[in-house]
Amino acid sequence: MKRLFQRIRAWLQTLPYRTGVVVLLCCIPFYILSFAQMLLPISAGVKTVLWTVLFGLAKTCQYSGLTILGVEGYKRLKSFFKRRRRSAEEGESQ
Repeated sequence: MKRLFQRIRAWLQTLPYRTGVVVLLCCIPFYILSFAQMLLPISAGVKTVLWTVLFGLAKTCQYSGLTILGVEGYKRLKSFFKRRRRSAEEGESQ
């Protein structure tokens, strides 16, 4: 079983940077849905199952996206947001 996980991880790490970003963005709707379904008029048992499935999908997308990105991709994404914040602050000061 451990070998299977290592093979999956190795395969995920071969995927491109953009795929990692898309997979990370996919976790946002799953997080929203996992908590928004609590507002539905359904039984507590069904809500529990829905929450477990949707929250599990959100976490799976999150960890898969981070695995695809890797350390270098994470640094690249972080620097992208820093540049955006800096340019927005410079635009406000002018």
